[in-house]
Amino acid sequence: MSRNETFDFAGPAGRLEAVLMHPEGAPAAAAVVCHAHPLHGGMMHFKVVFRAAKALQEQGLAVLRFNFRGVGRSEGTHDQGQGEQDDVRAALDELERRFPSLPLVLGGFSFGSHMALRVAAADARPRAALAMGFPVRMMEAGSFVDGVRVPRLFVQGEHDTFASGAEMEALVARLPPPRHLVVVPGADHFFNGHLDALQKAVSDWSQGHPWAPA
Repeated sequence: MSRNETFDFAGPAGRLEAVLMHPEGAPAAAAVVCHAHPLHGGMMHFKVVFRAAKALQEQGLAVLRFNFRGVGRSEGTHDQGQGEQDDVRAALDELERRFPSLPLVLGGFSFGSHMALRVAAADARPRAALAMGFPVRMMEAGSFVDGVRVPRLFVQGEHDTFASGAEMEALVARLPPPRHLVVVPGADHFFNGHLDALQKAVSDWSQGHPWAPA
């Protein structure tokens, strides 16, 4: 039976609050899913983050959700996306410690997707990456995305205010494969009314075990 485990782990600015979602049976991989902007209500219990984590859990992954520094019981203060990248690395460290033989997957929603891809561009540990509601308009040029070469899934609302479906199609088209984009028709940045479609996109992608060697 699948189960959730609540605990704290050590981050670079102090304690980080986390939930680890265990799958039924032995996990096939382990994933970190990062939440939206801490100064705009983002937290690990946000619906998009939970739905994505649930999709991965149902496909046999152990999934770690955590609160960035300064959110919930996590210690520290917001660091404009710099220290938050270290928080992501600490989350990967925790998964490596708990599941030393498993491939790692890294993803996030909105600000969390920015942090996840930033880390995935420089850290060799993630074997696949997931970005939901990628906030292109809130970032600098974004050329770092070109440096992420592992299999990637982008899930974007057609009417996302931080990057429309059409904008994401243009961005993803220039990226090196393997990458896949799902634009959810009619959806906004938060996938309001379209969470089932978001969850299905993540589930369908993970069914193919993109983290496995080619």
